[in-house]
Amino acid sequence: MTGSIAVETNRKVTLSYNEGKETLDLPVLGGSLGPDVVDIRAFGKTGMFTFDPGFLATASCESKITFIDGDLGHLYYRGYPIEQLAEKSDYLEVCYLLLNGELPTAAQRKDFERGVMRHNMLHDQLMSLFKGFRRDAHPMAVMVGVVGALSAFYHDSLDISNPEHRRISAHRLVAKLPTIAAQAYRYNKGLPFSYPKNGLTYAENFLHMMFSTPCEEYKVNPVLARALDRIFTLHADHEQNASTSTVRLAGSSGANPFACIAAGIACLWGPSHGGANEAVLKMLDEIGSVDNVADFMQGVKDKRYKLMGFGHRVYKNMDPRAAIMKQTCDEVLNELGLHNDPKFKLSMELEKIALSDPYFIERKLYPNVDFYSGIVLSAIGIPVSMFTPIFALARTVGWIAHWNEMIGDPGMKIGRPRQLYTGAARRDVVEVAKR
Repeated sequence: MTGSIAVETNRKVTLSYNEGKETLDLPVLGGSLGPDVVDIRAFGKTGMFTFDPGFLATASCESKITFIDGDLGHLYYRGYPIEQLAEKSDYLEVCYLLLNGELPTAAQRKDFERGVMRHNMLHDQLMSLFKGFRRDAHPMAVMVGVVGALSAFYHDSLDISNPEHRRISAHRLVAKLPTIAAQAYRYNKGLPFSYPKNGLTYAENFLHMMFSTPCEEYKVNPVLARALDRIFTLHADHEQNASTSTVRLAGSSGANPFACIAAGIACLWGPSHGGANEAVLKMLDEIGSVDNVADFMQGVKDKRYKLMGFGHRVYKNMDPRAAIMKQTCDEVLNELGLHNDPKFKLSMELEKIALSDPYFIERKLYPNVDFYSGIVLSAIGIPVSMFTPIFALARTVGWIAHWNEMIGDPGMKIGRPRQLYTGAARRDVVEVAKR
């Protein structure tokens, strides 16, 4: 790989097979952070393959973009802790970092922002595509269709072997996703489309496109804009998750970047992936009131109910993004005077029990980023159906960074997982009259 820093260690794993008659030495590779990996590429020459459903013990690629240590609760973008980026940077600066590998200088930041803003409009014919959907279509269905259609309108950046084309596509995707998401919402609500304004920040612009009306001036609340910007930052990338792996797998065939991102959006739509914060709000609605929290939490212990927004598949400790979102949640609720709202009082009671009850502490069922982000988005006035589209627009930069990294790797191969076949053995077709 170009610029690869994975190196062979002095260790190896010796594999014995064919009833011990043969052995194979597999090198152990080390990265800059995280566990070492066993390079099993030579294993295929034995005629056997490894079996790892869900790829839980398999590194599918080498990457320099994001590092996660689930046991310690660390998340780094290009080496920078997420806590520092959420405090000291904004989303567009994080976009530059993920795409280019370094934080921008003042001049680079200005050029990047200008480059993104000049692409935030949609082709006028593309705007008419929204009218082909039913008014009650889920915004994610609209997102998949419209993003996939971008390649039909922007032919000048589809040569994936050209780094400049990839750069332009990256800027277009980062710029247009908020516009597409906001217009999907407005179409669903029967509202006129609202065009972006280049004098606003990225998050401010999204709020403007979501909630402004032609009847009066829309003033963006800076506290809400900052909260939304943090949500974008915290969701910008998360290593080799299902949707990122989908984008990489689609891209390995040479598919154009717009098609690859549409594939990522489709994967993200799954309730086990991008729908987690949406599930939090549905859970709160089902609980109903603070009076029912104790019974609900006992039901969780008794395996009668599922607690959404607590614990994480990757983080065995506190989700590092959760502490940032908890602070943001408090800021938003204070700004809007919602601490006494029944739904938010209910959520705070859930949080209190989860952080104090030994049952949840022992199982490390801490509130995660989805718990707090769902509360924040709801407080801002964003409907539950828009939670996953917002996740998608935030994650787009991570997807495109991984896609670009893969396309730029001269050793890239089309993805082709193997399988353990357990179907029928060879058999002959019997004529239909004799079956």
